[in-house]
Amino acid sequence: MRDEAAHAAAALSDEVRLRLYDRALTFAHIGAWECELETERLTWTPGVYDIFGYPSGNPLRRANIVDLYIDESRRNMELARAEVIRTGRAVTLDTEIRTWRGESRWMRLSINAMEENGRVARIFGFKQDISSDRRAMECLRRQAETDPLTGLANRSVFQARYGEVVSDSLNHGFASALVLIDLDGFKELNDTFGHSAGDACLCEVAQRLRRAFHGAGLIARLGGDEFAIILHVPTKPARIEYVLQQTVLVLNHPLFWSGLCLKVGASIGAALVNRSYRQRMTELFAEADSALYDAKAAGRNKVRLFRDERHSRVA
Repeated sequence: MRDEAAHAAAALSDEVRLRLYDRALTFAHIGAWECELETERLTWTPGVYDIFGYPSGNPLRRANIVDLYIDESRRNMELARAEVIRTGRAVTLDTEIRTWRGESRWMRLSINAMEENGRVARIFGFKQDISSDRRAMECLRRQAETDPLTGLANRSVFQARYGEVVSDSLNHGFASALVLIDLDGFKELNDTFGHSAGDACLCEVAQRLRRAFHGAGLIARLGGDEFAIILHVPTKPARIEYVLQQTVLVLNHPLFWSGLCLKVGASIGAALVNRSYRQRMTELFAEADSALYDAKAAGRNKVRLFRDERHSRVA
């Protein structure tokens, strides 16, 4: 009787431990899974059902579950799965899925191999919902890379992208021009109506630049009333000049704020990315700065493209 009681107590203790373990995994948004390779039969714990938002009564068909992975994550998952089956070595990767209900989530996936008779017969592992961690990381990234007032890229991001896009090694097709924009009359506006009016003006300029160059390049606020664009399209000098002249007109439209009509202009200087010879980043920036200086010297609302007869810089 004592032995039976001890076994019953041990069984109950094991049941409690398993229940606590399952609760802990669920609390951590973790679930376990297994796939029998010969039949592709899947087995999930409740945590995996929760991550995928998958009805527990629905049949688990691998083809249906694979379709819930976002394209790039699906390719990475399949490559990792094949590598584990081939080598027997465990792999962990982060994947993006769309749940059964259409919600976007990030999931950490571990894949391990289980051998039987000298070959991999099953793979198994855990899946953990890491969406909140990804959102927190994305928020920190945006804070580090974004100008807090306008939401545009900040100077540090612009310089990093500038190095990637117009460096010597990437100087043949990824950028058509480096554009520098300096607002005309902004200091007077700021001094007359105050910083709140100046901030509103800068935010409106940022919105207008976004609309004007949507998909055409990287836009940044370098600081104060200075903006910059790494322009991808258009590519022909005459067309670039026309687009920039239209940009001056757009930025010259008045802004209505707090019952006031505010107005600033813009001077724009641009340096074309020349694909016939190799340019250093500092040279291209100096050319754009020189063109901007010429635009400011010519008066308000002017556009200048850098001209250099030696390199066919014709605006």
